[in-house]
Amino acid sequence: MGYNIILWDKPVWEQLLPFTYTRPAGAIRAGILTIAEKYEKLLPCQVSHLTKGHLQKKYPVQYGDDNLLVNAGILPNIEFIAILKGLNVGESLWQGETFLAARLNSQSVKNEEGINSNKKEYQGEINIIDRIWKIFSCAKNEIPSDFQILTQGRTSQPIPAHCFAKNPENIFIEEGAIIEFASLNASEGPIYIGKGAEVMEGALIRGPFALGEHSTVKMGAKIYGGTAIGPHCKVGGEISNAIFFGYANKGHDGFVGNAVIGEWCNLGADSNNSNLKNNYEEVKVWGYAQKSFVKTGLQFCGLFMGDHSKCGINTMFNTGTVVGVSANIFGGGFPRNFIPSYSWGGAGGFTTYQFQKAMDTAEKVMDRRHIELSEADRDILKWVFDAEQG
Repeated sequence: MGYNIILWDKPVWEQLLPFTYTRPAGAIRAGILTIAEKYEKLLPCQVSHLTKGHLQKKYPVQYGDDNLLVNAGILPNIEFIAILKGLNVGESLWQGETFLAARLNSQSVKNEEGINSNKKEYQGEINIIDRIWKIFSCAKNEIPSDFQILTQGRTSQPIPAHCFAKNPENIFIEEGAIIEFASLNASEGPIYIGKGAEVMEGALIRGPFALGEHSTVKMGAKIYGGTAIGPHCKVGGEISNAIFFGYANKGHDGFVGNAVIGEWCNLGADSNNSNLKNNYEEVKVWGYAQKSFVKTGLQFCGLFMGDHSKCGINTMFNTGTVVGVSANIFGGGFPRNFIPSYSWGGAGGFTTYQFQKAMDTAEKVMDRRHIELSEADRDILKWVFDAEQG
């Protein structure tokens, strides 16, 4: 039986800004896979997104006669999937005051009716990405979980003899991947190397780690566990417990840790983020929903960079810095630790990055990967500009 899964943004969308400005919550990479991809792998199902109006052209919702409406931030596991399958039409699933899922007909989904009817309490363990720092915090568990989903019953390409590999049974190399004289230590978690990816010579990698298809780890890189690099990225220097969504570059020396980097971002050479305050106190980050800085409960928390943002060489990001969409940051000193979308400047102050200039840059960047900036993408980015700068 196939299922029509609709991932509902409303419970988490605002809390996951700036990343949800340009994608539904279910399209966030949480481990090797996005949240939507996890459902597609665990269930025979169609997945779509019930999201904000400006995203619907690119991410249209698909209604069926029988739908499972699911909180888009939930990271599915086998137990949760089993409970979902057992829901009857008209029943909803909650954990305390948190909505988890409901089985509804198309009209009820469209009208957001039936969410509170025939409530069942979920007693199992559930992980929900409902704050931006949970994206990297979940990685050490989600990478091994996704690794199991992707590799079960399959055979890895052989590990090259010239590489050092510890716990080779915990390393999976997809077809067409190239690994040159690298160290792969999977003793603390699995290592997954995607199709057509490349690990250059001298790279030191500890699991759990994932490298997306056609991505590159450059020479001499030092990468620690809990790091997932999405497709078509280039990374180098030192990286620890960071998620790169895809099509982003950190190609040179410099440190990025406890961080989330959106698509089409570029970090200039020797750029660094702090992930620990000098006084070792809890890190606060900007909360879009609260319009203020909020506690994370974390001692280690680094950089959050929205899609299409860039920074120049030697940029220094303070602990817990949040950067919006299409920001251009450069110059000496520490810029402030909340940088709104379409900001242009640095520690000396910011002006507005004019929309058309930002789009000119986006087109050039995407063209290098032979991808066109679509009308839908341009409309989304214009909506963000108007929302924050208009």
